[in-house]
Amino acid sequence: MRSTSPKPVAELEFAVPFKTIIALVLSLLVAGCAGRQPQQILGSAMVTASVADISGNHSIFIATTRKRASDPSQVFDGERSATLNYARVNVTVPKVHEVGQIERRKRGKSDDPSKYFMASEAIGYDTAPEFSAALNADIAARGGRVMVFVHGYNTSFDAAVYRLTQITHDSGYPGTPVLFSWASGGSTTSYVYDKESASAARDQLEVTLRLLAQSGARRIDIVAHSMGTWVTMETLRQLAITGDRDLSGKLGDVVLASPDIDVDVFKSQMRRYGKPDKPFILLLSEDDRALRLSGILAGSRPRVGDYKNAADLADYGVTVIDLSKAKATDSFNHTKFADNPVLVKMLGQRLREDDGFASDRDVTDRINQLSQQVQAGLL
Repeated sequence: MRSTSPKPVAELEFAVPFKTIIALVLSLLVAGCAGRQPQQILGSAMVTASVADISGNHSIFIATTRKRASDPSQVFDGERSATLNYARVNVTVPKVHEVGQIERRKRGKSDDPSKYFMASEAIGYDTAPEFSAALNADIAARGGRVMVFVHGYNTSFDAAVYRLTQITHDSGYPGTPVLFSWASGGSTTSYVYDKESASAARDQLEVTLRLLAQSGARRIDIVAHSMGTWVTMETLRQLAITGDRDLSGKLGDVVLASPDIDVDVFKSQMRRYGKPDKPFILLLSEDDRALRLSGILAGSRPRVGDYKNAADLADYGVTVIDLSKAKATDSFNHTKFADNPVLVKMLGQRLREDDGFASDRDVTDRINQLSQQVQAGLL
């Protein structure tokens, strides 16, 4: 009888996590490939829609480290640019829109503004002064408020524009929406490329925030998601090193949604930044499957966005809202902050009510109220 020698211990220990990684990667690939939207943001055959069919029209200002696309309908692609590019895209939201959703045109369907989010115009700016002039006029008309959105991993340019449009529309944000779009590859297989692109974009986000601080803006809110929180935290860290961590007093709310950041790295960033004058708002969820995969790829290290022992982050000036019990519409529970109808409205209320910088007590009371609603399963 042929004897069978036992497998080495190291091989046995590696087998289970390796299978787990393969299963998760395959599930992400399936999710990423299924229903992939066309990346053209500008259509060629627009169906006419009446004013009654349109719920909102939003001007999204854009600073991006993406290259201009060879296909004009894409505007920008996933390749990196060595310098910032600037643009403005006007997007309409259909009357049939449901809060938390992004109604996208499927392949083969007409560009119908009465049914889908549609970009009606894209204007590029050749220089920063030209961009600033257009931006400043919009800021002045909207009361001096600006919300900067920094998207996450696996996000194409069109998806980033539509996500910020949805957040702006559903939250009722009254100010000027500015998208900082770093060069994500826009695919599930580009995680490493995206990580490097995010790192390369730190200086340009700093340039963008300083440009906004020098404009007519009196308050600059930041909402960052997933890997975009890494770019944001690194940039805030850089600002702190220069001695201008609050943008000359104009920095408003900093909302970190589902951060794809190693917990120890985040704590290091916060120590270097220092305890903020207004607590950063951290939205996390223990059932975030996308961050679970990221943690496995990082050597089974927890990410901030699914950190189970987040109470210790209060010492760093971070207020944690646990969304684990909140409902999600995406299969990975990774975009609750935007696609949960109640949460996105609460986010808008948070930003609107805290006009003129509420006291720490007011801020804490509002956040505690939101946390209690989540834990009670009301969201």
